[in-house]
Amino acid sequence: MEKNSRHIDILCVGEVLVDFIGHQKGVLIDETRDYHRYLGGSPTNVAMNMARLGLNSVLVATIGKDGFGEYILKRLSEVGVDTNYIQKRDKETTSVIFVSRSEGTPDFIPFREADKYILERQISKKLLLNTKVFHTTCFALSKKPAQTTIINKAKEASALGCTLSIDVNYSEKLWSSREEALQVIKNYCGFNPLVKVSEDDMFRFFEKEMKHEDIFNFFHEIGVDVVCLTLGSQGVKLSQKNMKTINLPAVKVEQVIDSTGAGDAFWSGFLFAYVKEKSIEKCLEVALQLAALKLQNVGRLPDNINILSKLL
Repeated sequence: MEKNSRHIDILCVGEVLVDFIGHQKGVLIDETRDYHRYLGGSPTNVAMNMARLGLNSVLVATIGKDGFGEYILKRLSEVGVDTNYIQKRDKETTSVIFVSRSEGTPDFIPFREADKYILERQISKKLLLNTKVFHTTCFALSKKPAQTTIINKAKEASALGCTLSIDVNYSEKLWSSREEALQVIKNYCGFNPLVKVSEDDMFRFFEKEMKHEDIFNFFHEIGVDVVCLTLGSQGVKLSQKNMKTINLPAVKVEQVIDSTGAGDAFWSGFLFAYVKEKSIEKCLEVALQLAALKLQNVGRLPDNINILSKLL
């Protein structure tokens, strides 16, 4: 099936969570006194952002049959995300994460139950045949059975002509070992996804500072053509295999209010422009604008801003 005849712009597969983000700014969890509740999970953020940008967005995820699960479904429906592929578990509760409110990469403590139970029956061949972009995260791949499901369905999606995408948001807190993470990431990257990584992710992943060129070469060597490396206030670098690296500065933000979800906002902007068949440079420009907007708001992107008009 041709890409332009597929009616699902993006299929996000992975964790849906309730984030409790610290109210005190600039402190770690041990010094945070109180928290405010937000809908979270990296693929969830991307799904919501894409829906609010006017695209047809589907989320495949798993929640518990509880109040947090109902809250999640309500919030997703409000912004137009298709929730028909979200499964409810009887015995596991909806996953929750406590997050510090910080200017850099946030500190977090995960309490994971339902989110890892993504099963293959949730993702049919028909669904994949109608999908343009299949997106997931390193977080979602860190636990079975979701890990097995996502790898198998990514392989099927690639064979059916979907563009794959992954945010390699690696954290040692989520994996049984770095060796497992390395193998799983290599497996997924063998399908040539669009890859988004950050300097912080890569420092944790490689357990040392890596030259940007070495990071790009690592991914190119395992089968990836396009690697996007976010550099926080220093902007972004993008490497396309056998092409000159693109380097763009960040959009200037007077005051960073909350960095949680900024990476998701960035990648949402990139994939939004990619689905719209814009150039790679334009994808990066839109991504940087959306990230800057997120940095100025706590929780998700604001409701009262016409995001689309700011990007086009």
